[in-house]
Amino acid sequence: MLIVVAAACIAATPMVWLLNGPGTGELVGASLQVGTGVAALVWAWLQPRQGDSATDTGQAKASVGGSAHTGIRRPGGTGAGSARVDRTGDATAHGSGSSAGTGVDYS
Repeated sequence: MLIVVAAACIAATPMVWLLNGPGTGELVGASLQVGTGVAALVWAWLQPRQGDSATDTGQAKASVGGSAHTGIRRPGGTGAGSARVDRTGDATAHGSGSSAGTGVDYS
């Protein structure tokens, strides 16, 4: 959202200056506006990207139609950011219709 607002500020700067007449006051105001827009855009761009992480989560066991998962679940691919899974352990499924998994589950 911040990136969109910053881009809008940057794009609006020449319009404000040209529509109001190229006087000194308008030039100063437009310069401040573009400076603020660029600063906000750079700040938003440099923010760390957040994601999901799972490490050493242990074992998962499922039986008779059950479901077990070590790691990260993102049904239907939902979720934002990256997903990282390390050393999640074993997953075991026994019985009809059961499932077990490690890592990232997009189903």
